[in-house]
Amino acid sequence: MSPTLTAKAPRRPPSKQVPDKDTAPMNATAAKLLVAAGDLMIERNSTEVSLSEIAQKSGVNAALVKYHFGNKDGLLLALLARDAASEMANLAFVLDQPISPTEKMRRHIAGIINAYYRVPYLSRLIHLLLHQGSEETSKEVHRFFINPLFDFVRGLLEQGVEAGEFRKVDPALFYISLNGACDNLFYGRQMNARFLGSKGITDEVRRQYIGHMTTLFLGGLLTDKAAMPSDTERPSTAKT
Repeated sequence: MSPTLTAKAPRRPPSKQVPDKDTAPMNATAAKLLVAAGDLMIERNSTEVSLSEIAQKSGVNAALVKYHFGNKDGLLLALLARDAASEMANLAFVLDQPISPTEKMRRHIAGIINAYYRVPYLSRLIHLLLHQGSEETSKEVHRFFINPLFDFVRGLLEQGVEAGEFRKVDPALFYISLNGACDNLFYGRQMNARFLGSKGITDEVRRQYIGHMTTLFLGGLLTDKAAMPSDTERPSTAKT
């Protein structure tokens, strides 16, 4: 995800590390708190929710937040881990499918946009934890979300090159471009309101954006769509 251009707020103290979901199933009380936090963010279209509000909505004693998550950072990190888990599973499923790399990329682009659409607070939550959480929190977001997502993109690009479908591109630059473009539609809701109208990001906008992004990125990636040099080739210097 692209860094914010605004000044960083002071980082909060480190939170408890998110437990491995395979070794530590979510406690029922902790799960209630996460559901309440997510619902509040959706209702308010904002990540600005307090622990007392989350506790009240969940019907759980506020003191149990500290017991289960350490602090607010810990709760928000666990919420992101919960929401990211299904997306990571989808990535692994797509990568293993007996379909062409081009079709996998189509599904990946749609998957990113659909994930942000299904979970309206996801983009803002990622930015909040990366840029206003503790250093440990930021490392955790990279560990279970950003790094696996980048590894998927890099692996898919390699598959496409080997199949002769993709030209060679820098995986880091492609990752930044694709995820930044998908993220901006949702993170920059207020900035984009002028173009989207009063209804905001509707299902129609979602479908149109998937088509637009697919055409835009595959148009520059597919070998049969653009006779362009690879990112590793040095462009010729024009004489003036």
